Amino acid sequence: MSTPASLFEAYHSDYQQLIESVRAKLEKDTREQQGEQRKATLRRVEIELDEADDIISQLEVEIQGIPASIRSQYTSHLKQAKLDLNRYKKIAKESHAQASRNYTRFDSTSMSDDPYDERANERTRLLAGYRTLEDGSRRIENSTRLALETEDLGADILRSLRVQREQIENTSHTLNQAETSIDRASGTIQKMIRQMYKQRFVIAGIILVLIIVVVLILYFKLFHHRH
Repeated sequence: MSTPASLFEAYHSDYQQLIESVRAKLEKDTREQQGEQRKATLRRVEIELDEADDIISQLEVEIQGIPASIRSQYTSHLKQAKLDLNRYKKIAKESHAQASRNYTRFDSTSMSDDPYDERANERTRLLAGYRTLEDGSRRIENSTRLALETEDLGADILRSLRVQREQIENTSHTLNQAETSIDRASGTIQKMIRQMYKQRFVIAGIILVLIIVVVLILYFKLFHHRH
C-alpha cells in the first residue's frame, strides 16, 4: 500500500533526476555547445524545469498527508528542492539571455555556405529533437507510474473505509441484539418476581387457612369435652 511518505519519496527521486539532468546541461553541455545545438539544449532545460515545477507542486500535496511526527525531514527536502529549482531557473534565464546576445552579435558572413555544414547543423537539430522526445517519453512514463500509484493508494483508502463501515454496522447490529437480549432478560426477571410474590400470597393464604382449621378443631374439641 502506497503512503503519502512513499509517494513523496518517489516524486522527490524523479525531481532529483530532473535537476541533475538540468545541472549537467547548464554547467557542462551549454558551455561546450554553440548555435542551434546550444539553443536546443536550453529548450530541453526549459521543459525539464517545467516538469520539476510540476513535481514540486505534487510534493506540496503529498507532504500534507505525512504524519506530523516525521514531517520535518520531508519539509527540509521540499525547501531545498524549491531553492535548487529557483537557482537553476535563474541560471537558465541568464543562459538564454547570453545565447540571444551571442546570436545577435554573430556575424552572418562568417557562416559557411558549405552544404556539409548545413547538413551537420540539420543533423544536430534532429538529434536534439530526438533527445527532447526521448526525455518527454520518459517523463510521461514516470508520470503514468506515479498516477497509477496514487490511484492504488486511493483504492486502498476506499477499501479501508468500506471495511471500517462494515465493522461499525456489525457493531451496531451486535449492540441492538444485546439490547434486545437485555430487554428480554429484564422482562423474564420481572415475571419471576411477580410469580414469587404470587407464590408468597398463596403460601400465606394456605398457612392462614391451616391456622383457622386448627383453631376450629381445638375449639370444637374443647366444647365437646365440656359437654
